[in-house]
Amino acid sequence: MKIIITGATGMVGEGVLLECLSNPMVTEVLIINRKHYDITHSKLKELIVKDFTEIGNYPDTLKQYDGCFFCAAPVR
Repeated sequence: MKIIITGATGMVGEGVLLECLSNPMVTEVLIINRKHYDITHSKLKELIVKDFTEIGNYPDTLKQYDGCFFCAAPVR
């Protein structure tokens, strides 16, 4: 299973990320954040998007994933 997670630098997103990385059924995790998250793992990929309204600019990167956890907090 390939998973996308937004907001992995936050409390909830980090918990979801760690669970996904430790789950043997998850083969790949793409985190989409506004800032870099300093962690390395063989399953982990990262996409930095400063403005989530521009997420449509990355259609090829977002293909072939099975699920997504939306954990990003709203910008204030």
